[in-house]
Amino acid sequence: MRSAQTPVEPPPKDTPRLALRGLRKYFASSGVLAVADVSLEVWPGEVVAIIGENGTGKSTLMNLLFGVHDPDAGEIVVDGSARTITSPLDAIAAGLGMVHQHFELVPSFSVAQNVLLGREPVRHGLYDDRAARTIVEDLAARSGLTIDVARRVGDLPIGAQQRVEILKALAAEARTLIFDEPTAVLTPPEAEDLLDMIRGLARTGRSILFISHKLPEVQAIADRIIVMRRGEIVKTLRRGEADDAELSRLMVGRDVHQPRLSSTAAPGATVLDLEGVRLPGHGGVGASTFGLRRGEVLGIAGVSGNGQDELVEAIAGLAPIDGGTVRLRGRDITGASPAAIRRAGIAHIAADRMAVGLNLQATLEENAVATSFRSPRFARRGVIRRGERRAFAARLIEEYEVRGSSPARTIRTLSGGNLQKIVIGRELAADPAVVLANQPTRGLDVGSIEFVHRALLTACEDGAGILLVSTELEEVLALSHRIAVMYRGRLIGPFDHDRIDREEIGRLMAAGEEAA
Repeated sequence: MRSAQTPVEPPPKDTPRLALRGLRKYFASSGVLAVADVSLEVWPGEVVAIIGENGTGKSTLMNLLFGVHDPDAGEIVVDGSARTITSPLDAIAAGLGMVHQHFELVPSFSVAQNVLLGREPVRHGLYDDRAARTIVEDLAARSGLTIDVARRVGDLPIGAQQRVEILKALAAEARTLIFDEPTAVLTPPEAEDLLDMIRGLARTGRSILFISHKLPEVQAIADRIIVMRRGEIVKTLRRGEADDAELSRLMVGRDVHQPRLSSTAAPGATVLDLEGVRLPGHGGVGASTFGLRRGEVLGIAGVSGNGQDELVEAIAGLAPIDGGTVRLRGRDITGASPAAIRRAGIAHIAADRMAVGLNLQATLEENAVATSFRSPRFARRGVIRRGERRAFAARLIEEYEVRGSSPARTIRTLSGGNLQKIVIGRELAADPAVVLANQPTRGLDVGSIEFVHRALLTACEDGAGILLVSTELEEVLALSHRIAVMYRGRLIGPFDHDRIDREEIGRLMAAGEEAA
């Protein structure tokens, strides 16, 4: 198996590694022209970034390239030869590899089994697990990706699952690698390690297509930047030709402004109170005690995997509590069911919108009412009020700008930003007393991030208490009245916003120690 650091064969002289010529894709079911006559080239050793708003056609373009969708027009040329790619197998045979934004993994399989799926080593006619582990361990070591290859993928944290996706692409000996939002679920150190790896891959002659909403990453790694808007390429630039603000304007078509906390609003009475809450077997989460006030954003910073998810799940009733008390507006809700907690006034924006927040096989309308379909608003005496459901879904589409959709559309084809808008619109519609917002902007573009921040701050101004959990320190600093840090299951703080600075937060995130 070729090492990630082994140079790859170049294409014929003066020939791009990959060329897309006039690719077009129209989805008749939704009436959306997702990709409109897109042409681009990627050369050996080049990193080309593709940026644009959620739903602008970037992922659809990559899915055309990887055989997930068939183009309506245009051609794909690899190493100077036109290729017909109708499936991922065709793409892999053409030397293409894809690291998906939403993981394409088998949770019940081990790391080694996932990496070598379809290329399993065999001994005496049977799967050779020892050989598979050896192969993947060697590949991981040569690629600088530390991982337990025997571990079940479903038991891995999100960052480790991302490493499995990367190993899959490297194991296929791809000459062109597509990275679709590869750092969306990684910690800052993991993201920097990945960017270093991508630079190394480009130095071996591999071609890289890099899709990201994080403009500093794009500026740091891309040789060329292609900006898409509404299915079309609107600008191609060399690195350094535009700053982040200009790239944002090109993506969205307008200036983008970061919403800020109101300087006049004062938080009110405590609405959520945790006292000595402990969780069994969930990342070693220790006792957590804090209060969240009405009209307040309490931000929790920390490197992913330090117990933030488990804490949010405990409050939402999705994880057991091994001690302590949770009170909502003075009422003890410790150990209550998720449904009861939701009825009591707690909304939950889950970190994993794909697995927890939504049913991807259902329609937008069904997802919009998933948490309230039994309410009198949407059902009466056991009879579904379809008109009310459809009207609610249509209003959510309009108010939250869910582009290219309709109440009857199955949502699995929507972009990450549009999926998150559905979740947030649904969760805020009931005017909750508390909003648990766990990684609410993960994988979103600058325009969608602006929209989500504005929605959360509006809910806060209307009186909700917002518990904001984010690995993006800038997000926590921009939106929070008070800030706490999770470190190895221990909650440190909260601190008033003006009593703690970026350096101190970073120190707490890295070592869990306050300055003397």
